[in-house]
Amino acid sequence: MAKARKTDSLLFLHKRLSAHYGPLGWWPGETPFEVMVGAVLTQNTAWTNVEKAIANLKAERALSLEAIDQMPHGKLARLLRPSGYFRVKARRLKNLVRAVREKFGSLPRMFKTPTNELRAWLLSVNGVGKETADSILCYAAEHPVFVVDAYTRRIYSRHGFLPPEADYDELQEFSLERLPRDLATYNEFHAQIVNVGKDFCRTKPKCEGCPLKPFLTPAQRRKLSTAQ
Repeated sequence: MAKARKTDSLLFLHKRLSAHYGPLGWWPGETPFEVMVGAVLTQNTAWTNVEKAIANLKAERALSLEAIDQMPHGKLARLLRPSGYFRVKARRLKNLVRAVREKFGSLPRMFKTPTNELRAWLLSVNGVGKETADSILCYAAEHPVFVVDAYTRRIYSRHGFLPPEADYDELQEFSLERLPRDLATYNEFHAQIVNVGKDFCRTKPKCEGCPLKPFLTPAQRRKLSTAQ
């Protein structure tokens, strides 16, 4: 495992971001199934594009396990076009809903499965990766799982917690060791990371005004200033 900085300051970051953003109430979605669909569609695209694709499904009254399972792949792909990689995402979404129906029959029954067992099963479904599985667990099924994404890696790296090459499991383990083990904290902190990543910690950093700037060391500030 990559060497991590010995610190418990994730909680300080969480508190600072709470003061800056207030309650975020992430993940947007009217039902657990809508959240699950969003977790599949959000890969490699902006959330605004996902919202357009979900709106298309709602307009077709197709936001259900049965409707998506029975819909022809071509039609589903057209509805998902705004989300990008729409043919691949249509196939992945159909794989997931078919697997859920065959294994569990319904979402409530699926969500009652123990966390580790359900995570292993989700990862066995073709096209479901760790971020998607954990997003479904945390935000749709309400299991205490911390979600890691590209923003997490970027922020942890720039603040010296872990090196840029740290993998998903290392980032997740680092977070779990330093945060209270409860769903509300995992939910809110991940939402905060997404927001500060979009607003400030971009590929080209925008440190002025960032609520996390005070947590940078002088050396980290100098390094990031050359990248701006």
